Amino acid sequence: MSILITGGAGYIGSHTCVEMLAAGYEVVVIDNLSNGSKLAIERVEQITGKSVRFYNADVRNKEALCRIFEENSIDAVVHFAGYKAIGESVKEPLMYYENNIVNTLTLLEVMREFGVKKMVFSSSASVYGKSEAMPVSEDAPLCAISPYGRTKLFIEEMLRDLYASDNSWCMALLRYFNPVGAHQSGMIGEAPKEIPNNLMPYISQVAVGKLEHLNVFGNDYNTSDGTGSRDYIHVVDLAKGHVKAVEWTMSESGCEAFNLGTGKGTTVMELRDAFVRTNGVDIPYVVTSRRPGDCDVLYACADKARSELNWQAQLSIEDMCRDTWNWQKNNPDGYEK
Repeated sequence: MSILITGGAGYIGSHTCVEMLAAGYEVVVIDNLSNGSKLAIERVEQITGKSVRFYNADVRNKEALCRIFEENSIDAVVHFAGYKAIGESVKEPLMYYENNIVNTLTLLEVMREFGVKKMVFSSSASVYGKSEAMPVSEDAPLCAISPYGRTKLFIEEMLRDLYASDNSWCMALLRYFNPVGAHQSGMIGEAPKEIPNNLMPYISQVAVGKLEHLNVFGNDYNTSDGTGSRDYIHVVDLAKGHVKAVEWTMSESGCEAFNLGTGKGTTVMELRDAFVRTNGVDIPYVVTSRRPGDCDVLYACADKARSELNWQAQLSIEDMCRDTWNWQKNNPDGYEK
């Protein structure tokens, strides 16, 4: 069976390529390399000993998409491609709406034209906004508070409308919490092209000397140490969740959301301390003011994924810290040579 992975040269996409190949699927990737690297695909092939058919193209390019579907017998699509920085989305909302929503519309039109009606969509816990009840389950109110989050929410609604119009489709909407870590080989990992927006790559760049110190945004939250608490999930566990979701689409029809998280929160300082303890490197930090919109605590209820996808996270915070450092110290500049 052949799986098309949009954005497959990116962080989560490349790890998902590895797990899809390990599970026996053939993998086809389309990526415009705005957030990814061709070297990541080459390293996926080295890790697995299997080939990936790669197309350097934008998902909004309908002609390129049609060529991919003509040249390959695609059975299902895993859709990662899209802009993903919350702060950037606030500054450039039209760019996010145009890119993320239009590329999905184009992809769905081509899938329908070629009779491919199985999709796993890369959604986000950001669709919940500042949820009050913890842990967050899939039936919690949806209230995205950033343009990035709203693009994910709008696409989820598009997919639900599509299924309502034609129930031969099957779509899994995977709501990620906080992906971190890297492949155990240290060959692929998270490689922000600018200053990282997320906590773990920021910590690892401090550790490798690219950044001076960690900024801790607020220490007066209602948590054990006053710093914000989030549900961190190892990217390899997350990638395996996509394999399970593809399997689900092959045997079901529907449009269902699934949380992918560990079901427990870790504070900023707990993650920083775990990194120091696991890797034996110091992470100097400075406490600064809160960022607007940050909530105290956010972590998943992942019971639905466990019961319906037969998936649950296996790797620990220590695993996440170890694998992140293994990747970062061996690739201090990411995929840049």
